[in-house]
Amino acid sequence: MPHDHSSHETHSGHSHAPANFGRAFAIGIVLNTGFIAAEIVYGLLANSIALLADAGHNASDVLGLVLAWAAAWASKRKPTWDYTYGYRRSSIIASLLNAVALLVAVGIIAGEAVSRLRNPTPVETGIVMAVAAAGIAVNGVTAWLFARGRKDDINIRGAYLHMAADAAVSAGVVLAALLKRFTGWLWVDPLVSIVVAVVILLGTWGLLRESVRLTLDAVPEGIDRAKVEAYLHGLPGVESVHDVHIWSMSTTEVALTAHVCVPGPGPHDVLLARAAHDLEHQYGIAHPTIQIEVDAAACELEPAERV
Repeated sequence: MPHDHSSHETHSGHSHAPANFGRAFAIGIVLNTGFIAAEIVYGLLANSIALLADAGHNASDVLGLVLAWAAAWASKRKPTWDYTYGYRRSSIIASLLNAVALLVAVGIIAGEAVSRLRNPTPVETGIVMAVAAAGIAVNGVTAWLFARGRKDDINIRGAYLHMAADAAVSAGVVLAALLKRFTGWLWVDPLVSIVVAVVILLGTWGLLRESVRLTLDAVPEGIDRAKVEAYLHGLPGVESVHDVHIWSMSTTEVALTAHVCVPGPGPHDVLLARAAHDLEHQYGIAHPTIQIEVDAAACELEPAERV
């Protein structure tokens, strides 16, 4: 790419490091692992596919917590010679794997529930209600542990949403067991399992969609590219802006590269410093790299098409 121009680059020195949720992850994993064991044991004793289905769902949640915790730890490691950004993207990979694991769980739960609808069997409602009530407490506490970070990190939001949904699902299981006790309808239990699968699917779809977007380096949700470009174009002395790229380095950090054209050579430190400050504080972009071009006509880059 032949450029006959002087260029400068600026990088923001400040980054939004993800909050430390190590204790929340540890407590959530221990609580849910114990609850899974209880659901399996009592699900078999009560012959409840709803409890066994929820145990499978919770197992995928524990796996998701482990992945998210490992990724959160890895994303804080310092850059190396080869991994110049460190391991920030591991948090994006973890969120994608988490979403895929949940979809697999949905398929397993739905398949078993349909089988039980065809061949319903008696269920011990007292055991089901007791275990499901414990699930409300376990999942509710775990969701609360992640509540404060749900707006800033897709990993944390995924953990929060899963645990909150699990608490709601456990409440549904309690209600279904009560209904079965008073009506004797055997199909209620597998029907609740199907509802569980639908709840998981609805909660997972958004996580999957956003994870795929981040994996493909799409502009993160919540950032308006048009406004960012308009801001850059409005900086003093800037004639045009092109080759703008905005992507997520991790689930909490956003980066930008852009070429800005100015009329002639000269010191541009003030412009670069202002851009770095405003991009971070107005748009949440903590890692901008801006190249200043004096001879815009020499650039062969094509402007991006908006679709």
